[in-house]
Amino acid sequence: MKNRRISKTIQVGDVTVGGDAPITVQSMTKTDTRDAQATITQIKELEACGCEIIRCAVPDMEAAQALKTIKEGIQIPLIADIHFDYRLALEALKSGVDGLRLNPGNISEPEKIKLVVKEAKTRQIPIRIGVNFGSLPEDIDPALSIAEKMVEAALRHIRILEYLDFDLIKVSLKAFDVPTTVEAYRRIAGIIPYPLHIGITESGTPRRGLVRSAVGIGILLNEGLGDTIRVSLTSPPGDEVYAGYEILKSLNLRQFGTTIVSCPTCGRTQADVAGLVKEVDDYLAGINKTLKIAIMGCVVNGPGEAKDADIGVACGQGKAILFKKGQQIRVVNEENILSELKKEIERM
Repeated sequence: MKNRRISKTIQVGDVTVGGDAPITVQSMTKTDTRDAQATITQIKELEACGCEIIRCAVPDMEAAQALKTIKEGIQIPLIADIHFDYRLALEALKSGVDGLRLNPGNISEPEKIKLVVKEAKTRQIPIRIGVNFGSLPEDIDPALSIAEKMVEAALRHIRILEYLDFDLIKVSLKAFDVPTTVEAYRRIAGIIPYPLHIGITESGTPRRGLVRSAVGIGILLNEGLGDTIRVSLTSPPGDEVYAGYEILKSLNLRQFGTTIVSCPTCGRTQADVAGLVKEVDDYLAGINKTLKIAIMGCVVNGPGEAKDADIGVACGQGKAILFKKGQQIRVVNEENILSELKKEIERM
């Protein structure tokens, strides 16, 4: 893994982004922002599973005004997602948001941007320049590649903000296509000093989108790029948060919540490992303590993996060996494996 790219730090509420701060996991609400209570309820659920920054769509003035109530009811920083109408950004700032996301493809008039930047600067609120492949400015040189067009769109907006003496900037360049997204981030990383928010946009359902997002985000993180991430899924937003942490854990970039090591099962397996893993996984969903749990199905890799975990079990025919911090602690009957695992997890 390459050393992490050094970027300027910014504050999004009480969360530091960039520099050597931890890579943060974000999500976006899927409620109608105008329904403040439903939105607060969903954000509370996201807070419980570790979401660190939340973004809300702001389609109209009613939604922009609802952000005030939402902000008062949550604990994590709130980002307003603005498209087309600069007045929504001004209203969102009045509502007390911790950040703005603007798309240079659909708010491009310098005078309107100037008004937003002036107010953001007064309040010391950062702005994310969020470039998406699907909404690029139409006047960009058609001879450029898609990745080059995305970079050019971002640079146009950055130049305006810098001209206005504003540098509380975060940048994203997202596409559905993984190679395009990776190329865009690689291109811009050496040009600007600002932190990068990374993700694969509109990646799809969990079945497909998790793979696409893990590949794209994983490549960039492994190259030292990225200060915040969002896994965009057609799924409840909690799934995005869990996926984000799993990507970070897989690269040893952050440890948060539980990790399950489990064998894929084969002809040597003599216990219902798949069923056991599902039950343990469901049980661990509400536990954010950093724990490594190994559930193995035979004697080939089972004891070694089980010993390496905080709590591990190596299953055999009708029985299993239970390990804790590398030490064998007891043998349990198959029907008691789940209850004994839970007992040890609770003790830790």
